[in-house]
Amino acid sequence: MINDTILVKYIRDGLVEEEHRGHIIKCDSSEIINSENFQPFYLRSCAKPLQASLIIDFGMDKFYDMTEEEIALCCASHSGEKIHTETASKLLKKIGLDLSYLKCGIHEPLCKTEEPVTVLHNNCSGKHIMMLGLCEMNGWDKYSYDDINHPLQKLIKQKIYELCEVKKNYPATKDGCGVPIYSMPLYNMLKGYLNLFCDPVYEKIKNAFLNKPYIIGGKDRLDTKIISNSENIIAKVGAGGLCIVVRGKEGFAVKISDGSMKAREILVCDILKKLNWADIPVDRSIKTLHGDIVGEIVTTI
Repeated sequence: MINDTILVKYIRDGLVEEEHRGHIIKCDSSEIINSENFQPFYLRSCAKPLQASLIIDFGMDKFYDMTEEEIALCCASHSGEKIHTETASKLLKKIGLDLSYLKCGIHEPLCKTEEPVTVLHNNCSGKHIMMLGLCEMNGWDKYSYDDINHPLQKLIKQKIYELCEVKKNYPATKDGCGVPIYSMPLYNMLKGYLNLFCDPVYEKIKNAFLNKPYIIGGKDRLDTKIISNSENIIAKVGAGGLCIVVRGKEGFAVKISDGSMKAREILVCDILKKLNWADIPVDRSIKTLHGDIVGEIVTTI
């Protein structure tokens, strides 16, 4: 295992209180932020746009006359806000199925809601509806779509490995929502995004990100912030401290080792600013419960 690097520090009155370690990889640019190691990490929700490439491959977008919002939802780790659940419900109805088919499980949404929580509030509901749609249109079993040996999941692995240029098998497991998830080095994750978003074949997926960023995440979500406050930048977060960012034919990927979402946000925004790609507003102050500023969060890049 390659050692990670201290990337983010929490400092109060000159004293380092917290340190967050991690990895950064940047490719297709003359500037190398951090050299790559080949330690694999699970893709987690960063897999979603790669998985969603099958929407285009199988013509699901045309088969169900999918809107840009619905395509975005299939790529999203959404906050479970009304706009997300309504979009999910509409797509599920187009496919002709009900909530009982969804195997993503129920969890409290990232946003506050007064409506009864259902599987549609799960941040992965769009991905699961996409999988059911592909099963329905291809005549595959809908009750075992989450099984690693299901025809759909085999095709997803094949497609992810193709896009990410993975030449060997790395560990695989179940993601939080229950479907198979694969691991690989950050370099391969980033290559997958570049191969996907630079290919005109998948322009609908790219446009869904750029035109419907709120569907991708939601209120105060990092990927939504980045896309909404920049020009032609794609961003997607994943659990475990992951974030992948692509602009044109170059991009970078970040992995915060302890999974800190705040450390990830500060680091990603600082990288964007250093590259002169975007200047995303981010609060890096450390405050008391009374609002007094007692420190700041800094990066080492």
